[in-house]
Amino acid sequence: MYKKILVPFDGSPTSEQALKEAAGLALKLGAQVRLLHIIDPLTHAVGFVRPEVYRSDFLPAAMKAAESMLRTACEQLTAQGIQAEICLLENLDAQVAQLVIDEARQWGASLIVLGTQGRRGMARMFLGSDAEQVARTAPVPVLLVRLPADAQPAASV
Repeated sequence: MYKKILVPFDGSPTSEQALKEAAGLALKLGAQVRLLHIIDPLTHAVGFVRPEVYRSDFLPAAMKAAESMLRTACEQLTAQGIQAEICLLENLDAQVAQLVIDEARQWGASLIVLGTQGRRGMARMFLGSDAEQVARTAPVPVLLVRLPADAQPAASV
């Protein structure tokens, strides 16, 4: 069934929940897990950082922090007896969703397990939804995972 599970992971509560789901599946199915993190400069762009400062200061620090986060999550999986590995990418010019899909294809993933915020309405329109894009265009099944209702932050009015 599912032998290779790709888990886009950013350390957020929803990605942590997705990791738990993926771990449960991997244990039951004997599947391998790849944790994927994408460093997206647009997420951190403020318009005041010169490109050379981004390359010399921000990017190395971001890569180091992301690798540490991925290694910690990977160690949690291997401690459970799950074969796991990490993949760290820098987004140069693509949509994050496309990079997830490309990685799934290249690695031969049979399932993508992805945390989602479950945004609706204007928030979804303005912020977009990488999870939705992955679910609509992925070449393999996608399991979208939300936080349990009791763990979700209260909606602001």
